[in-house]
Amino acid sequence: MKRVKSACIFQTLVFFQKPEPGYSKEKALKLNREELQKYKEALEHAKNRYQIDDTVEQEDGSLVVHVRKQYTDKADVSEYFK
Repeated sequence: MKRVKSACIFQTLVFFQKPEPGYSKEKALKLNREELQKYKEALEHAKNRYQIDDTVEQEDGSLVVHVRKQYTDKADVSEYFK
């Protein structure tokens, strides 16, 4: 029998806006930063432990974010967040 002792999820998220007339790169970046902030607030509200390893702004105004987050709250995952 096996049991998961601890686990962590590594994700690459892309925050982007559908191309619309009149959307400049700056407007897209602003909207994507706001969406990223809401995502962080949702993680905080859920009391999920997370760490953003990297955020890269793309030429089209999208954001590529590498996130490391806790899978369960029942195990010690501090080894993943060093």
